[in-house]
Amino acid sequence: MSDTFNLDDPSFVDAYDELPLWSAMAGLLLLRHVRLRPGCIALDLGCGTGFPAIELAERLGPTARVHGVDPWVAALARARRRAATRGAANVTFHAGVGDALPFADDCFDLIVSNLGVNNFADPAAALAECRRVLRRDGRLVLSTNLQGNMAEFYTAYRAVLPAEDHAALDAHIGHRATVEGLRAMLAAAGFKVTRVEREAAMMRFADGAALLRHSFIRLGFLPGWQAIVPDARRDRVFAALRAQLDTMAAEQGGLTLTVPLAFVEAAIA
Repeated sequence: MSDTFNLDDPSFVDAYDELPLWSAMAGLLLLRHVRLRPGCIALDLGCGTGFPAIELAERLGPTARVHGVDPWVAALARARRRAATRGAANVTFHAGVGDALPFADDCFDLIVSNLGVNNFADPAAALAECRRVLRRDGRLVLSTNLQGNMAEFYTAYRAVLPAEDHAALDAHIGHRATVEGLRAMLAAAGFKVTRVEREAAMMRFADGAALLRHSFIRLGFLPGWQAIVPDARRDRVFAALRAQLDTMAAEQGGLTLTVPLAFVEAAIA
């Protein structure tokens, strides 16, 4: 395997990307605290295009084996290309869902999921499957954003939102995880929490237009924000929201959004 890369090689360009900021924030927290044991067999649940599965495989070293699972088939194809180009031969990707993992009982030493818990279709079933495939002395590690996510944005949104839409906003905000909620969910699945690490990250934008036009915001957040408001008044509310965000940015020298994060490690109870 070569120690150098050809930056003009189309396969390298296809494999290389600067990770979406959202995945990187929580993923770096996970990689900073997860136990790295040579020779372990690990699973990345909800691996997407390969992060953190490939990075974890490289950091664990060639005696370890990492498996990534995701239902997004096109993303898995890209993950395989990335792993091959980087020379990460100890990672394998599988199409599958969290509540029906394609693995035998008691086969993993480590299971990680980066930002997965808020997105599982059935979190309780997914955690039950993690309990099934994790070895008795193994660890389940979750990284997630928490309630309080982008509180500055939601303060601005509430300020321009008609009162009759506040309940929908509260429900949207409330679906985010809390550490206490994760403890209860993990306990119900047969786990006990052994470690929690918290930190706050920040996302910065020039103004409201920059936030609302950002590609990841349009992919991951804007549809949910728009769904809070009925169609009949959506344009008016979002025009007011953008103006409110622009005012905040002008007063503060930019628009800063706080993202509270948690690393949660659990063992079989």
